[in-house]
Amino acid sequence: MPLALLALAIGAFGIGTTEFVMMGVLPQTAADFGVSIPAAGHLISGYALGVVIGAPLLTAVAMRLPRKTMLLAMMALFTAGNTLFALSPNHELGVAFRFVAGLPHGAFFGAGAVVAASMAGPGNRAKAVSMMFLGLTLANVVGVPLGTLLGQRVGWRATFVVVAVIGLAAIAGIAKLVPHQGVPTETSLRGELAAFRRPQVWLALAIVTFGLGGTFACLSYVAPVLTDVAGFEPSSVTLLLALAGLGMTAGNLLGGRLADRALMPSLYGSLVALATVLAVFTVTAHAKVGAAVTIFLIGLVGFMIGPMLQARIMDKAGGSPSLVSAAVQSAFNIANSIGAYLGGLVIAGGLGLVAPNWVGALLAVLGLAIAAVSGGLERREQAAPARLAAAEA
Repeated sequence: MPLALLALAIGAFGIGTTEFVMMGVLPQTAADFGVSIPAAGHLISGYALGVVIGAPLLTAVAMRLPRKTMLLAMMALFTAGNTLFALSPNHELGVAFRFVAGLPHGAFFGAGAVVAASMAGPGNRAKAVSMMFLGLTLANVVGVPLGTLLGQRVGWRATFVVVAVIGLAAIAGIAKLVPHQGVPTETSLRGELAAFRRPQVWLALAIVTFGLGGTFACLSYVAPVLTDVAGFEPSSVTLLLALAGLGMTAGNLLGGRLADRALMPSLYGSLVALATVLAVFTVTAHAKVGAAVTIFLIGLVGFMIGPMLQARIMDKAGGSPSLVSAAVQSAFNIANSIGAYLGGLVIAGGLGLVAPNWVGALLAVLGLAIAAVSGGLERREQAAPARLAAAEA
């Protein structure tokens, strides 16, 4: 695999760290700004809103830039946003700067996925994309636990200064290692928007939204499940989240390889496995060993889906993959919001802390149903020329 993928993975590592470490340092940030924990939660939703808005908007604005320039610009904005957030004097500006830091998230991954795929040889596109996303999953293994620890010991501002330094390292790596690819003359905003007329593109985005929504319905409330249901000490939660991160890393790599071999069968199998593991967690959550093993498996099967859908949506976008590839990140964050909202709804309804796993299993089944529709439509499209030829004969 090209060394340039390392530079993209460093950028993904920084983005993954800043997105998820906020959950780990939320108490320290709330205390520093003098606001409640729920109010400090706006720092998480502000970032997610930036991702949802920035992914299509910045991709469209920078459509005519060379993709290497696009990557450098997005990482520069990311670095600036995190630096300003680390210097925020109050909560209101903190939310604004988190929004700024989230804006380049989807555009970076959208352009990066196209660049990674273009550098890979035949039959290795999904594998190359998964190598870039390896940085995102490793952030959950290394970046988030260490960032949380740094925030607890030194202060949350130090955590985001380090994130900004990672952004600078990514800028240097992209500038040095990613080859110049020229202006993408084969694409235009009209062509990119035209890709959204294809039903398969919307079906792939729907699978992301609901399939991965199942994963987030569980993971959003996994900390109280581990302490109040499984019986772990709060000090053990960081290690268990790192275990989930290891599962995500393995799943990301495995998903990329399976997608290059047999994309749709692998996608079906992953969604079935996700629904099964989430349902099983309602039982295993009551025992420490069972809970730890299942947390790893949820990370594994949940994040196998990502590179599969990223590869599929680029294929279905035809020659205009940048905007729809960035839209995957918007769908990912919508999945996060839907999963967390529905999971919180059943807890508030008195169904217990393990109830979000049933919600997650049902969302995964819905994602599977959408995938089946997508696969059926594809088979009909492939069979249409044969039927036409038979009719003419």
